[in-house]
Amino acid sequence: MGPDFRPLSPDIVARIREAVAPATVIEDAAKKEPFGRDGTLEAFAMPELVVEATSASQISALLKLANELRFPVTPRGLGTGLAGGAVPIHGGVLLSLAKMNRILAIDRDNFIAVVEPGVLNKDLKDAAREAGLYYPPDPASYDTCSIGGNAATNAGGPSCVKYGVTREYVLGLEAVLPTGELIRTGVRTRKGVVGYDLTRLLVGSEGTLGIITQLTLKLIPHPAAITTLVSLCPSLSVAMEAIRAVLGAGHIPCVVEFLDRHCLDLVGDLLPFEGVKDAGAFLLIETDGVPEIIAREIETIGEICLGAGVEQVLLAPDARRRERMWEVRKAVSLRIEERYPLDVHEDIVVPIRRIADFVRRLPPLEEAYGMRIYTFGHAGDGNLHLSMTAETREARERIDRGIEEILKLVLEMGGTISGEHGIGMMKSRYLPLELSPESIRLQRGIKSLFDPQGILNPGKVFPPLP
Repeated sequence: MGPDFRPLSPDIVARIREAVAPATVIEDAAKKEPFGRDGTLEAFAMPELVVEATSASQISALLKLANELRFPVTPRGLGTGLAGGAVPIHGGVLLSLAKMNRILAIDRDNFIAVVEPGVLNKDLKDAAREAGLYYPPDPASYDTCSIGGNAATNAGGPSCVKYGVTREYVLGLEAVLPTGELIRTGVRTRKGVVGYDLTRLLVGSEGTLGIITQLTLKLIPHPAAITTLVSLCPSLSVAMEAIRAVLGAGHIPCVVEFLDRHCLDLVGDLLPFEGVKDAGAFLLIETDGVPEIIAREIETIGEICLGAGVEQVLLAPDARRRERMWEVRKAVSLRIEERYPLDVHEDIVVPIRRIADFVRRLPPLEEAYGMRIYTFGHAGDGNLHLSMTAETREARERIDRGIEEILKLVLEMGGTISGEHGIGMMKSRYLPLELSPESIRLQRGIKSLFDPQGILNPGKVFPPLP
């Protein structure tokens, strides 16, 4: 419990029940426990109370009460985040938005969707597809994560190399401010420059400036077809050179993913072709569009890759082969979790031309800090996912020191310490590595303007004040 927050006494709990409806409140310890963590796993804090909201009016009433009685409120989507952003580290109320999960409209004429924050990313994709439309943002957890959570962290995914991240698809929002007022931001059109862009400010703010209760999203025509190319490369340097050559030739794949040698050691048995044991990296490239055009384009991309030194290229144009390749890609994280007691996830971004150089700098850090680093991710935009692993959980302090060195290296190379997971509680200590004191001061000021009592998702994004 933070020093300025009040514990939830029976009287306060009774007032919360009255404000939000008794059926939404969870007090039982066993039922509250799953709400104390997100996908980070090692970060946990038990909420004093859980509220499963079903309307914006309930959220508004709760936040007005939180301001009056000085208790913290931590918003939560579906709990798949990897930065501890939904962990209620100061206790208080854990506000779950999972039951606000309706797709309110798919407007085929205007290419928009209107959804509540608890809608699954996959469910929106499926609903849009039925209308012949496409919602591109596709985090790895797209079948378990919520649209509201995606917006809160400005999530990306493999397709952002061509289509961009969540922010590019949020036209407008309905949100409850920390003080309890309900606001509407943005537009329902493709253009709009009236006033400050509060929509873009709220997207990516990690639930610290407001609670999103409805989203108006841009949709696009669904691509007619998609085809996949996979290849084995003698080294990661060759893989990155191939990617630069493909992009430099004017091709914009919808996906460019890679696995390093360590990852191949884990999942190579799943790849149905020879040469895996000797490969230094694995590339997965996809293009989408008109079938006849992308068939020629993917062949051209394969030729460019071979010209850059890639040893083996395999086309996987049919759905079954494509699904098999994605199963291999997704198996990496699962096998790492099964193999190591300690697995710390980081997502960083470096300039594309520095990816190979960055990965070459990792082995000395592995040795210095007694860890193994698995590197994979979205090579088309430089967003790399790193799994820092160790044989024992007692190595966490040492691993954290190694992580700080890695993040410093990322910044030296002109990168950023988070591409799509956000800062949450897990990276707040590293924020001053990237942002200047003046920038942090201004951002704290914005937080104070929106949340003068500091009750909404406290302890996230910013490091504690000295």
